[in-house]
Amino acid sequence: MRRRRGSMVWWLVFALAVLYFFLPLVATLDFSLKAQPAFAAYTNSLKDPKFLTSLLYSLIVGVLTITASLALIVPTAYWVHLRVPRARSLVEFITLLPFVIPAVVLVFGLIRVYSRPPLPFTHSDLGSTALLVFGYVVLSLPYMYRAVDTGLRSIDVRSLTEAAQSMGAGWLTILWRIILPNLRVALLSGAFLTLAIVLGEFTIASFLARPAFGPYLNVLSQSKAYEPAAVALISFGLTWLAMIVIAILGRDTRARIEIGGAH
Repeated sequence: MRRRRGSMVWWLVFALAVLYFFLPLVATLDFSLKAQPAFAAYTNSLKDPKFLTSLLYSLIVGVLTITASLALIVPTAYWVHLRVPRARSLVEFITLLPFVIPAVVLVFGLIRVYSRPPLPFTHSDLGSTALLVFGYVVLSLPYMYRAVDTGLRSIDVRSLTEAAQSMGAGWLTILWRIILPNLRVALLSGAFLTLAIVLGEFTIASFLARPAFGPYLNVLSQSKAYEPAAVALISFGLTWLAMIVIAILGRDTRARIEIGGAH
């Protein structure tokens, strides 16, 4: 009886969580379909050139942010695990600072420092985009570092490194051919979270005057009624598509590991 009651309670909690998660989506879908004709909000959004350009811009910035984050965090986390495990708490504290420092403070600091010589980044579109990527790298630190740290905990870093060194591999070879393949699922998870941050971020992109997806959605909500709901659902669908891709890639990785272990 206790087990049945416990399972019933957990199923009730699960049902409430599902309702809490999906009811807003259903309400948003219902509101977006009130435009006449029914799917006019979606067709108008897809026909808007600013929608595609802002989404493409944010996707490119997201890829650059993910690349820069991996280049910064993977070697750092690997070195901390391998050589200086005592510094792990300090590194974790540093990566948590974006939760304490608001994005508006971060972007004003970037503009203040990099709007004058010798590094006048804000004087050009390319420089402003570079500042945007740098800001997003900082915002993604808590998520990307913890994803990489969790992946490193799941493997024997020291044994893999010593085995590779015994075969004459250098540090770059070890990172590229040994560590990164074993962190595939963790890196995909961190990349997904980073991309979600980039697509939904508004403050930094707005103050740097970048044509990103977040500012576009904000401007759209001020001038349209139904299109913002449609665009929000489209972006939500793209996010879930990314999650499905991550799940499929992760399943393929686990299957290869199991096959390799069996052989």
